[in-house]
Amino acid sequence: MNKDKKKIEHTIQTYYDSMYFSNGDLVRKIFHQDAKITGYLNNKLLRQSVEDFASFVEHQKPSPKEKEDKIILEILSMDIEKTTAVAKVRDNYLGMIFIDTLSLIKIGNNWQIYNKLFEVDEKA
Repeated sequence: MNKDKKKIEHTIQTYYDSMYFSNGDLVRKIFHQDAKITGYLNNKLLRQSVEDFASFVEHQKPSPKEKEDKIILEILSMDIEKTTAVAKVRDNYLGMIFIDTLSLIKIGNNWQIYNKLFEVDEKA
């Protein structure tokens, strides 16, 4: 499981990097093609496909990196089974702190995000 934990941590880091660098290709790489991104933003339920999310991410110009946004990425919890996992992550994006619940699936030797549930951390 230790190998899987490191691979999942790498997937989560790549997920964060995709947003930090406004890189839609990274989104497409780490999310399963059938994944859904769902949560509340400004009290509205938002539902996106991977392509919707990738397009949104790549259109954030200048990128958080270019704006020199502070990096906040904490893995709050992780539960790993043989071929599935769930991670709860706290991160910042576009001036907000999010709590993301990521469900992951192992395809071959790689872990991909299959679904993302998110909400804004009101305590931030």
